[in-house]
Amino acid sequence: MAIFFVILESMFLASSCSLDAFTASFAYGTKGVKIPFLSNQIINLICSSIFGISLWVGSAVRQYLPGWLTMGIAFTILFVIGLMKLLDSITKSVIRRHNQRNKDNLSKEAKFTLFNFSFILNLYANPEDADVNENKVISPAEAAILAVSLSLDGIAVGFGAALGNVNILAAFLISLVTDMLAVFVGCWLGNKLSRKLPFNMSWLSGIILMGLAVSKLF
Repeated sequence: MAIFFVILESMFLASSCSLDAFTASFAYGTKGVKIPFLSNQIINLICSSIFGISLWVGSAVRQYLPGWLTMGIAFTILFVIGLMKLLDSITKSVIRRHNQRNKDNLSKEAKFTLFNFSFILNLYANPEDADVNENKVISPAEAAILAVSLSLDGIAVGFGAALGNVNILAAFLISLVTDMLAVFVGCWLGNKLSRKLPFNMSWLSGIILMGLAVSKLF
């Protein structure tokens, strides 16, 4: 029974981190953008690896903190990230407006200096922008940049979950499966619908993370 709950918790955790990849892939599919198998695996490996590293760091830190403190920190991180996910649509709207307002005001030097950070923010708000050359195919290089932007939340989620004593190996292995399926199914489903739809799974990810946060208190 204990193993069942370990696997179930790991599945919920990994799935909550994979929903961003699913939503982004769905957006690509509705625009006819393809994500080849190699690009899918690059996204999968980068997202899962960053998630796994954050789990390992959280587990290492947990050994030096009292139990009541790690539970409190785990609850706070997961609950706050979950709450932010519920407000995700507002966040993305603000980023889109910010990018549009400043797009023509940045000098070439500022664009070069701030390119990496600005590009990641823009991908967070507009995942379809990862197709830089607009050839309707996500290349391995574009997939790597996309994966980094999709992993930002996973860093905090993995660290917080590990403080709450989640099974690191199970969560990492399951994330390898859920990330790959999220990209494939999201792109396939979006392509089948073949039109742009207001589709956002951030609210569901938020609910899952908040539920996991509450479970750490018991």
